[in-house]
Amino acid sequence: MIDPDAPYHAHIYYDPADRPAAATLRDAFGADPAILFVGAMTDGAAGPHPIAQYEVHFLARHRAAVVEAIEATGLRALVHPLTDDDLADHTSLAHWIGEPIELDVTVLDPPGVNQGIPRFGVSDF
Repeated sequence: MIDPDAPYHAHIYYDPADRPAAATLRDAFGADPAILFVGAMTDGAAGPHPIAQYEVHFLARHRAAVVEAIEATGLRALVHPLTDDDLADHTSLAHWIGEPIELDVTVLDPPGVNQGIPRFGVSDF
């Protein structure tokens, strides 16, 4: 059973043709009180993500609604928990919506280490 208060991310990917749909979804997430954070649209590679994307943060209890909202747009996304293992979060623990893309996992923190990147207001687990 997943802790309903466990932190989650969704990375919503888009190409130039999908950018308007991605922006509309981003605006909807920004108005949704269940969404804790909506990141800026990044029109290029960022971290392990090789294409344009933005992220949203939410709790596990809202995962189904977030997934449903993304699926309704036809956009690709990676939905994953936030644990102390970045690699597992982005691979074995992740759920893809649409066709997966190859991530650059070489930039992810090793298991048990968060190299100072704040997540849900903490910089280490």
